[in-house]
Amino acid sequence: MTAPPNIVVVLSDEHTPAATGCYGHPTVRTPNIDRLAAVGTLYESAYCASPMCVPSRLSLLSGRYVHDIGAWDNGVLPDPSVRSWGDHLRAAGYESVLAGRTHFNGADRLWGFDRRLSDDLEHWVDHSGRPPRRVPEWQRRTNSHVAETGVGEHPNTRHDETVTDLVVDYLTSRAQDGGERPFLLYVGYMQPHFPLVAAPEFAAWYDPSTVVLPPTRGAAPEDQHPVIAQLRRSFRNDEPLTDEQQRVATARYWALVSQLDHHVGRILDVIDESPLRDNTVIVYTSDHGEMLGHHGVWQKQCFYEPAVTVPLLVRTPAQARGAAAPARVAGDVSQVDLLPTLRGLAGLPADASLPGRDLLGATVEPRPVISEYHAQGMLDAGFMLKRGRYKYCAYVGHPPQLFDVVADPEERQDLAGDAAHAQVLAELDAQLRWHLDPDAVDHRAKADQRARAAAVGAQ
Repeated sequence: MTAPPNIVVVLSDEHTPAATGCYGHPTVRTPNIDRLAAVGTLYESAYCASPMCVPSRLSLLSGRYVHDIGAWDNGVLPDPSVRSWGDHLRAAGYESVLAGRTHFNGADRLWGFDRRLSDDLEHWVDHSGRPPRRVPEWQRRTNSHVAETGVGEHPNTRHDETVTDLVVDYLTSRAQDGGERPFLLYVGYMQPHFPLVAAPEFAAWYDPSTVVLPPTRGAAPEDQHPVIAQLRRSFRNDEPLTDEQQRVATARYWALVSQLDHHVGRILDVIDESPLRDNTVIVYTSDHGEMLGHHGVWQKQCFYEPAVTVPLLVRTPAQARGAAAPARVAGDVSQVDLLPTLRGLAGLPADASLPGRDLLGATVEPRPVISEYHAQGMLDAGFMLKRGRYKYCAYVGHPPQLFDVVADPEERQDLAGDAAHAQVLAELDAQLRWHLDPDAVDHRAKADQRARAAAVGAQ
């Protein structure tokens, strides 16, 4: 019987796949992520379960949808009854190890894993469960996430360097002693999440004057869907930004992507230059994307492609040895598919309670993917169902949106009111409602957020 492989999962923060060489960007330098893609499997159309950090990560680590586990916002604490990757793979004899940014909250810093090499930066961990204020008047304090950029040192940079050092030490030790148990190692990075402060050596790679800005950046909020207009007001993305500011911010973001890629390279080197290459699966992904000014939006919190798509790369030992061919998968996949894939790698049977499927299984049939958002900037629940070329966005209390992302990749033309697409709209709405009741889920989310606000005395 073949021993199960070691598994290393690298999770960055806020990396839109379009800002990666292997996903086609002509400027952004990601040589190490690209070399992973060159011999592994690249998923061209991968989606997060929520375009927000904590909900996305809790969904990712549990293999279950946000509405299924009550992971509504960045303040929520994990439900201790929900099983994580570590819980699942323990049944196959794995040692499960966390390193760096997990961005889940509360005093339990393991959530089913065996141990940690390092933790989140403390100010990112909420121990109170405080929910966001989902009211029309709420606004982010500033739009510093785009207007304030820089070149130099930052705590995020030091965090990621420390994480890489610890991971390299761990992998080196495992390569030398072998160990009796296979390991699952989760590696969490801060970058390229804002603040957009990049190290000088990487900032020097990108001249802001050469940045090509998205043509939709000048969209006026009053001309946009009311949900997008409210989102922009809430995060102060309706405040005027010059093209120069946006070019500098984009260049700094690209530099942070390249900094991240450097850390990925150090991990690949220690694996590929040791016996680990022949028995270690490597996964690279991110918790969500970054809008970078598309439709006038920075950060995420919406269902446009730059926010809700993620890079997803998997390299098996057979691919590393050249015994299996590299691949590109065009069909839609979800990050809830990662846990069934990890279970398959570990030799565990399929778990019928999980909504995802093993991406490395014999047959991966096309199917819709779902994302959702229940936090600040969106007053009522929002849901996305993506099926092939069509994306359906349903908003409680507001009209839906429908996009053909093949014919209209910039998502400029909302087809929801087009009679020629009425049948598609109805089909996608029915598929979404087969999975969930939007109004009922919205009611649950708000009830939970009200209860948590009362518990901490929040207004």
